[in-house]
Amino acid sequence: MLRGCRIATVVPARNEERLVGDAIASVPAFVDDVVLVDDGSTDATVERALALGDVRVRVLAHPRSRGVGAAIATGCADAFARGADVAVVMAGDAQMDPADLPALLGPVLEGRADYVKGNRLRHPGARKLMPVQRYVGNHVFSALTRVALGLDGLGDSQCGYTAMHRGVGTRIDWSRLWPGYGYPNDLLAHLVSLGARVAEVVVRPVYAGERSGVRVRHALVTVPFVLARAFATRVRTTSRLAPPDAPVVAARARAAESRRIDPVDVVAMSPAE
Repeated sequence: MLRGCRIATVVPARNEERLVGDAIASVPAFVDDVVLVDDGSTDATVERALALGDVRVRVLAHPRSRGVGAAIATGCADAFARGADVAVVMAGDAQMDPADLPALLGPVLEGRADYVKGNRLRHPGARKLMPVQRYVGNHVFSALTRVALGLDGLGDSQCGYTAMHRGVGTRIDWSRLWPGYGYPNDLLAHLVSLGARVAEVVVRPVYAGERSGVRVRHALVTVPFVLARAFATRVRTTSRLAPPDAPVVAARARAAESRRIDPVDVVAMSPAE
């Protein structure tokens, strides 16, 4: 436990026998539960994870691969159902630095945010540590997500290193989360619709030559489709909530206030009206 809160780490993994052991071994001692979600692996991912003998590890399995988003949804839903106060996502490819976890949890445990994302792009070594295509691509996707969701403070939409409080986690219909690549954008859309407080903290990018699962179709088709759907949902929600004679000036003033960014490592974000 940390600060009196039960912490669960969700580890989505598919064919990660080479790195899943390192990922689980790196989970700090203050984490109470480790939920490994095996997304239809055909290698020894589960065996390598269990070989560590960590009593915190619980394995959930998808008989066939359903996608990383579905794996995270399965793990988070299970963690909250079993009483976790906070669910953290640390992928099975060991790309999340455990040294950043206390900072990631801080705003949630202090009641300043419902959901915290890592921001790799603000890390001072991001340009050198991240492959150039990912560095550029994440900037593009983040800009598109800011526009689609009205989260003007959002800096790294695709980072999967996250922490969520059960107060919002138990209100999400996890069965509706986009199952594959693009899930971070879809999850943000769900959170915006719930009025959740979203924040970011700077985390270290970790890349060790592992093969990326990102394909051209993800960049050109999947993410744009997810963002278009999210934007349409946002427009419908705004139209439904705003009275027809709502003062435009007042609405713009409130939107401008909601987009103010605290110039520290924790970047508070709230959706524009």
